[in-house]
Amino acid sequence: MIICFLLLTFRQYLTSRKFTMNFGEHIRSLREQKKLLLREVASQMNMDTALLSKLERGTRSARREQVIALANVLNEDQRQFIKIWLADKIVNLIKEEEDRQDILKVAEENIIYQINDNKR
Repeated sequence: MIICFLLLTFRQYLTSRKFTMNFGEHIRSLREQKKLLLREVASQMNMDTALLSKLERGTRSARREQVIALANVLNEDQRQFIKIWLADKIVNLIKEEEDRQDILKVAEENIIYQINDNKR
């Protein structure tokens, strides 16, 4: 169900540009709004400061556990963080594809089919 919502959210992203930041920019923005230093957040996550910096710059991809830990440290909603993180992964995967919106439609149809197939 969350994947269907993610695809719908991503489709809105492509059409309305509702989300303007990637995941790294999002976490940097929140960290700065909360006036937290990079080293403070990294320390609370038991993570190297350089790695957190790379996540914020988008030169390294976060793992799911890191996304959840970031949400907790920044006192943000885990589900929202995971949605933004997954949407960012999808963007990076298909952004150069000419038929990216059609790809999303097919993926959404496949997800609905698989969910309904599993209910049988």
